[in-house]
Amino acid sequence: MGAIDVTQTDLLRNELDDNWATYNGDYSGRRFSSLAQITTSNVHQLTAQWVFHPRTVSPLEVTPVVVAGIMFITSANDAYALDARTGKLLWHHARGVTQGLVDDAAQHHNRGVAILGTRVYMETDNAHLLCLDARSGNLIWDVPYATGNRNYGATSAPLIVKDKVLVGTSGGDDGVRGFLAAFDAQTGEEKWRFWTIPGPGEKGNESWPGDAYLHGGGTTWMPGTYDPDLNTLYWGTGNPSPDYDGSVRPGDDLYTSCLLAFDPDTGKLKWYFQFSPHDLYDYDAVQTPVLVNAGFKGIPRKLVVTANRNGFLYILDRTNGEFLFAKQFALRQNWAKRVDEKGRPISAGLIPDEKGVKVCPANGGATNWYSPSYSQATHIFYFRSYEACAIFRKGTAQFGEGDTYYATGARFEEQTGKSYINGFDLDRLDFAWRELQFGSNKGWGGVMSTATGLVAYGDDGENFVVADGRTGKPLWHFNVGQPIHASPMSYAITGKQYFAIAAGTDVFSFALP
Repeated sequence: MGAIDVTQTDLLRNELDDNWATYNGDYSGRRFSSLAQITTSNVHQLTAQWVFHPRTVSPLEVTPVVVAGIMFITSANDAYALDARTGKLLWHHARGVTQGLVDDAAQHHNRGVAILGTRVYMETDNAHLLCLDARSGNLIWDVPYATGNRNYGATSAPLIVKDKVLVGTSGGDDGVRGFLAAFDAQTGEEKWRFWTIPGPGEKGNESWPGDAYLHGGGTTWMPGTYDPDLNTLYWGTGNPSPDYDGSVRPGDDLYTSCLLAFDPDTGKLKWYFQFSPHDLYDYDAVQTPVLVNAGFKGIPRKLVVTANRNGFLYILDRTNGEFLFAKQFALRQNWAKRVDEKGRPISAGLIPDEKGVKVCPANGGATNWYSPSYSQATHIFYFRSYEACAIFRKGTAQFGEGDTYYATGARFEEQTGKSYINGFDLDRLDFAWRELQFGSNKGWGGVMSTATGLVAYGDDGENFVVADGRTGKPLWHFNVGQPIHASPMSYAITGKQYFAIAAGTDVFSFALP
């Protein structure tokens, strides 16, 4: 193990080898490792190296971060540093869970840390930003960043860009006003804040009559991505609130269910693209915006690729937000007739009412927060999808702190749905393969890819799987005995490559003998 000192150069690296220094591995969100020790030929020899069981656990959703042979993970409000070779505990920062939270925050999920220099940053369930000493776990500072509404929470990992720590919140279904905020990494001082729900006098406020803007949702509850060449930050926003009652929020409901592009130095909005204007079905757009430099129809482009919860895969020009392409990936989709030439969906007019209306995808979406991946080796974009429909009903929502703000709700039409791991070929703009998942769990495991053409993920049968990225054929699996609600990563120590994934209440590490 080496000394922890993550520099700007480390964060700017676009090839992942020994370290996995941020939630998605690097700024691009590709989750593509250049490590090449594990191949299609030897992957069958993988074995479990160690298992670590943290305290204060519900199903873990963390992606481990590894720097200089040290792994950092979170569970609820606790942070841990482990020897990434053996799983031995090096330090543990303990913080009790917060009582009286609402909805997702009340489950105390935490998806991981960010690191800069010798400091570790994490969000807490009640939306505090903590700065810890990476060498000891001792608290350096603690900044509460969401006040004035107790329905705020946080479930994400922070993102560091330059000298700033970027954070968002959860609570978009609970009547909060979404925002993205930047804090000085040294002092914790707030540098800027962008409100995703426009206030009086701001563009888009016409959707939020009276004080509705204070409860409009649009939370930023997953990490974004960053292009240092364009100096542009990309961040997805959640659904509008109340979820299923559009009558109290007329129009498009900016800036909900959007991809936003920011100047990270000032927080100024550069452009936005709204996937689901006037969203009535809980179709958050926080899915990772993956940055890819590739040919698009024979022309080199700077692209952003994302599979959206609404059932469509999108390709945009990330320099200006220009819509380039969309393809439906949900096999069951009835809320939109099509996507027009500017990328705007043409609604099928399925409006939730008191009786209920059947809509596909269901409110959980055709995909969700679990991580996608893009492989430079195969030129394939990988992501998990889920097939289900729901009955959406509308009621009158009354906001109250300590209560959800769903305006009645939705129920699944079926008890179970079907999951797929998908490989979308960016050269052909079509699917290379789709691998149906089997098992009793509705899968929530993300994917990653490697330079040797592998794709790794957690399946619906409580297995960690490594497959051939060109065909989707599973090559190896290990049954972890617990549902997998997290995304894998890869790292190396003295030339030995490892995979790691959180599963249920444990973190597993795998390598060749």
